[in-house]
Amino acid sequence: MEQTREDHNGPSPAAVYDRIGIGYKNVRRPDPRLAALIRQALGGARTVVNVGAGTGSYEPQDAEVTAVDPSQVMLDQHPGPRKVKAGAEELPFADGAFDAAMAVLTVHHWPDLRRGLGELRRVSRRQAVFTWDPEHRPELWVVEDYLPEIRELDASRFTPLADVVEALDAHTVLPFPIPHDFTDGLQTAYWRRPESYLDPAVRAASSTFATLPASVVEPAMERLRADLESGAWHRRHARLLEQESVDYGYRLVVAGES
Repeated sequence: MEQTREDHNGPSPAAVYDRIGIGYKNVRRPDPRLAALIRQALGGARTVVNVGAGTGSYEPQDAEVTAVDPSQVMLDQHPGPRKVKAGAEELPFADGAFDAAMAVLTVHHWPDLRRGLGELRRVSRRQAVFTWDPEHRPELWVVEDYLPEIRELDASRFTPLADVVEALDAHTVLPFPIPHDFTDGLQTAYWRRPESYLDPAVRAASSTFATLPASVVEPAMERLRADLESGAWHRRHARLLEQESVDYGYRLVVAGES
C-alpha cells in the first residue's frame, strides 16, 4: 500500500478540495462525540497545528490553533486567524513548535504519507490522527450493494492502519463507531439514513463520491432510489435500523508525549 501511495499520480489534495470545497462546511458539521475524543487525545495542548485543516472541524476551542491546508478554497472557509497554505510534507515550522498536531481524515490525501507523518512528529510533541482502516470489515452497504468502485478507489488512497501506527510510533489506537445520527457528513455517516445518499450536495462533500465519475455514481443512486421505493433496501438491511452505532473502521491514532 505504501508503494501505491508514493507512486500516486492522481489529483493533488489542493486540486481535489479546490473543486469539492465549495459548500463543504454545510454538510461536514463537526460531531460533538468525535470532538470530545479528539480533544481528550490532544491532552490539553495549548498550541496545536491542524494539518489538512479544511474548515477547522474538531479544533479545540481553548487552544491556539494554526491551520495548515494546501487548498485556498478550504482555508477561505476556515474561521481562525492563523492560516498557512502548505502541504503536510513540508511544514514551515521549527522543530517542536507546537504542543500537539492533529490531522482529521486527511492523511489519505497526502502524496507522501510517511513524510507527512514525520513532519507531524517533527513540529509537535504529541500527535492525534483520525483515519480509516481500509482492511476493516464490515464494509458500508453502499459499497457492497451499489458502488463497489469505491472499494478500489479507497484501497488506492488509504494506507492500512498498521502502517499509520508504525509510522507515528503510536502508543494508543481508539476506535470510533459511527453513531446513526452522526452530524459530520463523511461517506459512512448515513449508514442508517439511506435516502441521504440521493442528495447531490451530500455526495459532493465526500471526496470519494466526488472523485468517481457521474456515469458510475448516478446509475448506482438510481438503483438505490428504486430499492428504497420498493422496500427492498429495508428488507435487506432491517438489522441496521435497530443499531445505534456501527464500527466501520474509523480510528484515532495517538502518539508522542502525554
